[in-house]
Amino acid sequence: MKGKNIAFIDGQNLHLGTGEARWQIDLNKFRIYLKDKYRVSEAYYFLGYVSEEQQELYSSLQKAGFIVLFKEHQEKSTSQKKGNVDTDVVFEIMKTLIEEQFDKIVLVSGDGDYKKVVDYLIKKKKFAKILFPNRKFASSLYKELGSEYFDYLSARSVKNKIRFNKTHKKKKAP
Repeated sequence: MKGKNIAFIDGQNLHLGTGEARWQIDLNKFRIYLKDKYRVSEAYYFLGYVSEEQQELYSSLQKAGFIVLFKEHQEKSTSQKKGNVDTDVVFEIMKTLIEEQFDKIVLVSGDGDYKKVVDYLIKKKKFAKILFPNRKFASSLYKELGSEYFDYLSARSVKNKIRFNKTHKKKKAP
């Protein structure tokens, strides 16, 4: 993987996947991992809603070098706190395909809703990897993907590099 790769991260899927496995991502380590391992120059982190209580998280994401994007909500539905960002992620990936110069895309999610766009990106030779938060969060739709197209953040070798160390200041990741 050379040049300019771009990452798209489903923040809720990442948070739920690592949380269920009882560990947390260190945002700074994760951003460095994406840069070093996958040559990611831009990393878009999608969140489902804006909340005053989460301001520290948003700041932490930005300080770590993520570009934070929030799901657009109608005023009535913001109190429901539904985080479904799938269509936003797919839209931004397709927009990137049309408008930007880049080499490959890295996707962080286990959600099967991305399967069609993953297949398309592979066909166009614009796909690097899908990074699953844990094995349980990897949709069965991805079963036929070759191992060159996916990895697990919960794999010991990866988790040890990106895990939040509880001896430092506590940060929450969605």
